[in-house]
Amino acid sequence: MKLIKEILGRIFALWGIVVFAGSLLVVFIPIWITGLWPEPKRTIYVFRIFRAWMKFFFVFSGVRRSFRGHEHFRKGENYVVVCNHNSFMDVPLSSPGIPGANKTIAKDEMARIPFFGMIYKRGSVLVNRKSEESRRSSYLRMREVLEQGLHMCIYPEGTRNRTAAPLQRFHDGAFRLATETGKSIMPAVIFGTAKVLPRKPFFFWPRRVHMHFLPAVPVAGKTSQQLKDEVFAIMEAYIIENKPALG
Repeated sequence: MKLIKEILGRIFALWGIVVFAGSLLVVFIPIWITGLWPEPKRTIYVFRIFRAWMKFFFVFSGVRRSFRGHEHFRKGENYVVVCNHNSFMDVPLSSPGIPGANKTIAKDEMARIPFFGMIYKRGSVLVNRKSEESRRSSYLRMREVLEQGLHMCIYPEGTRNRTAAPLQRFHDGAFRLATETGKSIMPAVIFGTAKVLPRKPFFFWPRRVHMHFLPAVPVAGKTSQQLKDEVFAIMEAYIIENKPALG
């Protein structure tokens, strides 16, 4: 049975690559054209294309999506959305799953990939974590994103969680950003993506994935450390409670 799953996982991976690459070529020109508009219109148009593209990708790759908690987003407000991070599948799920145009903090090395790199840059604030100048520049860019009325999506663990713990230690950036801009934190918890796209090479397993948005956490009267501790506790408790059922 295990051997059959390994073989099927590689067949599904090949099919997933075909679906992703084929659809990428379709959306490349429309996304490139969005560069004609200034921000935030550019990101708003890119977001609409992303949503349609990822809907196509998830349907035809066999991965089903489930969202909960969209009602926590108040009309006319934007948020610092923080997500747990378990898989490369998290970004394709989270960015179009947020109800409203947004950008994601992302590593700059992916932007060097031909064709995909241009699309990647359109939806991201790029950072080279080894460069202090790049980190400072990306932080200022994230502030601009929020000032433009867009959501900013951040993975405060920094890297994919390779531990048995529900969450890795959070970095400070998202919470400093929230306290300095006055934007509430919107915790988002992702389940199941590590089983769809695990760390093993060339393996893909279609199944249902989940993204749950929890009630927004206001920043008024809190330090960034207090905010970080509060959000960590909320997300950790939610993962522990729901992971047995959702994966």
